[in-house]
Amino acid sequence: MNPSRQGCIEAWVPRGLVSAVAGGPALEATAEGLLPLSVHWNQGKITRLEPIGLQRPEPRQMLLPRLVEPHAHLDKAFSWREAHNLAGTYEGALAANLAEHRSRDRNLVLKRAGRALQHGLGHGLRAVRSHVDSLGPAADGSWEALLELQRQWRGRMELQLVALRPLDQWTSSSGRQLAARVARSGGLLGIVLGPPCHGSDTCRALGQILGLADQLGCGIDLHIDEASTDPGAGLRQLIRVLQQNRIEVPITCSHASSMSLLPATPLRRLAEQLACHQVGVVALPLTNAWLLGRQIGATPVQRPIAPIRQLQRAGVTVAVGGDNVQDPWFPAGNFDPLALMAMALPLAQLAPWQRLGLAPFTTAAAQLLGLAWNGTLFPGAPADLILLDASSWAEALASPPRRRVLVEGGWLEPACRDDLPQTQTMPIADVGSGR
Repeated sequence: MNPSRQGCIEAWVPRGLVSAVAGGPALEATAEGLLPLSVHWNQGKITRLEPIGLQRPEPRQMLLPRLVEPHAHLDKAFSWREAHNLAGTYEGALAANLAEHRSRDRNLVLKRAGRALQHGLGHGLRAVRSHVDSLGPAADGSWEALLELQRQWRGRMELQLVALRPLDQWTSSSGRQLAARVARSGGLLGIVLGPPCHGSDTCRALGQILGLADQLGCGIDLHIDEASTDPGAGLRQLIRVLQQNRIEVPITCSHASSMSLLPATPLRRLAEQLACHQVGVVALPLTNAWLLGRQIGATPVQRPIAPIRQLQRAGVTVAVGGDNVQDPWFPAGNFDPLALMAMALPLAQLAPWQRLGLAPFTTAAAQLLGLAWNGTLFPGAPADLILLDASSWAEALASPPRRRVLVEGGWLEPACRDDLPQTQTMPIADVGSGR
């Protein structure tokens, strides 16, 4: 890294991420919502933002904050070769994942997750929330490996861990013991709730585990309604519990895919209830579009993903995550937030030149993870930035552009990705569109 930890960049910056510009009248943004700014930093903090005068050439680069991955699975990343799911079905993914889990161990998770974090750092991530399979023979080793990486990567990447189990496994004595361990390590409880999830037993069990999480002061992140059937059934159960119980810890609902199949009025009402109870949502369009709504011999015309716009309109905080990377649940991906933004453009019709199109990858994602910095640029904000070789959103999203990554005011040194041991944590920079 640059030992001086100071510098200046002239670049296009999204208007929605700029809090304060020094001197002069309000700047006029381009049609894509970009402002030409000179960004200065010193000792790891932004010191000032200044408009670039008309007499100066327009910037040829774009500047973003380092971004956030709100939903990943580091323990199984890059496992497609050993556990492929060629049919692309949910049932096939589950079977392959369970089979692969039997041979998963601490060293394998260290290797996979280290590789994932290495890619994420070079692509410009600053925080990752990872769900961890926490039932079965590999559970303890996976958790220990990721806690070790959490310590190793502190200062470069914030790693949040979610212990993932089916609902009925949390209400057992072993589930309660695990919940206490997770809380002591600062993790979150991950509850899998999908169809069928009707009836008082489900509601009672969900109330018990949410109450336990509240007692432990432990956040909650549910895999909920990841399905093409029973639209919004899990979310309705959650709302019933929240109407009967006061839960103070943060609650995030990941997937919420089948909610999009509801008629407009029930969908709006459910979204308003989520907003009322301050429940956040992480939409996961890549994996959901790949797995859900499949029909043998037919191209699906309906692919359930979280109804992002309707949720935002109701006041719900919504982030977009990459979810699975080269594992049985999704064969592609590479922990590149810009590639995720490009894929979300057609899948979810999210345009980053609109405030609500950019927020799910920046400020909303940071808010759901409870990060100290929400990603906006102002004097005193962290000098954690991505400099893109692009002068418009179209260039940035047409293919992943070359980039440089600034961490606490110092540039990551270039390194050859393929020469690095997979568990090594040497930084990468100048990442292009190829491997």
